[in-house]
Amino acid sequence: MSIIIDFFDETSELTDEQITEIQKLLYLAADIENIQEQAEMSMTFVDNQRIQEINREYRDKDQPTDVISFALEDEVEGELQVVGADMPRVLGDIIISIPKAKEQAQEYGHSFTRELGFLAVHGFLHLLGYDHMTEEEEEEMFTKQKEILDSFGLER
Repeated sequence: MSIIIDFFDETSELTDEQITEIQKLLYLAADIENIQEQAEMSMTFVDNQRIQEINREYRDKDQPTDVISFALEDEVEGELQVVGADMPRVLGDIIISIPKAKEQAQEYGHSFTRELGFLAVHGFLHLLGYDHMTEEEEEEMFTKQKEILDSFGLER
């Protein structure tokens, strides 16, 4: 596999099967996005209190949210790019609130696994540079999300 994913479940609420499903989904997303080189990322599952702390600290929004992504490949002006021939590509970190995922699954009338998959793919696409700040970006990103989720069998 071209992508290594470190999973951390701070809530201890997910089963090994659920984590394996998310891992397979992200492997598919990496294939669809044509990630050829060795890449690494992390995914952490937290409670609402923890994601609210992160949201407040990094986004100045003092409320819980469903998913936050920290892309490590975002280029910052004046930043030196260090790339070694044997260094894996580090995509970044995704943090997902398990209570928010459960709440939204109920709200949208689909399974918890489908919501978790949606949030994982959403965060993953952010790591790859997709965004939804404009209508065009949103359409591109949401079309890509739907393609990946449908391909995996997690349709709404």
